[in-house]
Amino acid sequence: MTASTSPSHSDRVLPGVALMIGFCAVAPLIDVAAKIASQEVTVTQVVVLRVLVQTALMLPIVLIMRQSLRLTGRQLGWQALRAAFLIGSTYAFVGAVQVMPIADALAIAFVEPFVILALGSLLLGDQVGWRRITAALVGFGGAMLVIQPNFARFGVVALYPLGTALCFALYMLTTRHISRQFKPEAMQFHTAWVGSVLMVPILLLGWGGEIQTLSLRSAEPAIWGWLVGVGVAATVSHLMITYALRFAPSATLAPLHYLEIVAAVFFGWVFFADWPNTMSWAGITVIALSGLYVIARERQLARQARQSTR
Repeated sequence: MTASTSPSHSDRVLPGVALMIGFCAVAPLIDVAAKIASQEVTVTQVVVLRVLVQTALMLPIVLIMRQSLRLTGRQLGWQALRAAFLIGSTYAFVGAVQVMPIADALAIAFVEPFVILALGSLLLGDQVGWRRITAALVGFGGAMLVIQPNFARFGVVALYPLGTALCFALYMLTTRHISRQFKPEAMQFHTAWVGSVLMVPILLLGWGGEIQTLSLRSAEPAIWGWLVGVGVAATVSHLMITYALRFAPSATLAPLHYLEIVAAVFFGWVFFADWPNTMSWAGITVIALSGLYVIARERQLARQARQSTR
């Protein structure tokens, strides 16, 4: 690398790191707003407002950037799949934080990188060595440390974040598959409006079948404000991480993602006086260290692959 190219590279990496830290600070606010709102309205209502607000916010951005709004039938199918996984992930996580501490739920959901390893091997034929398998098993062990006290308090709800991890892993694999077909902003918009359409039959089922958990409820203006906040925080945070990945490589940014747990602990303490117990802290530490090892291993393998092609 020459001296003339080094500053340019640094100038691009630093904004990427700053945006990633911003994502970690803003993303837990999605959970704060969802937890507060879900005390008065249904989880379905939270999910609906998330995708509707994201659609409304992303449409003008896509239009201003003059990105194409057209979809082929195949692209629509992939966007529907991506939206379905996002909805499933949101349902599971909001259902969890409705009663659980945000930091505990997030820590359990952080087994998602290990789920991606397993699904990547099963669905895409990715090679997964014994080191990464061991790290994944250790990470799941850390999740069990967090789940154990919560399962005793909240029952099966403590397992919901595992559903979030599974759905979000499938969401990420779907994103990986179609990322070259869309600009990031257009992808966010299409996923949001398709997700809004997918929520219509769920709402109709709730209304026609009088299923309270799938219906909408009247709420005070403040609660509607928190519901809108879910969509705003989701849109802003996901745009941050999208642009962060434009400036800096994922291998540089991935370790920073664990700062989200720090922000989640802080906001959980500020808004709800929640603080992880000793066993939960042990589990959070194990999950974070296992995840960081997997990231380091991925970087090492990528470096070796680059060297072998020279």
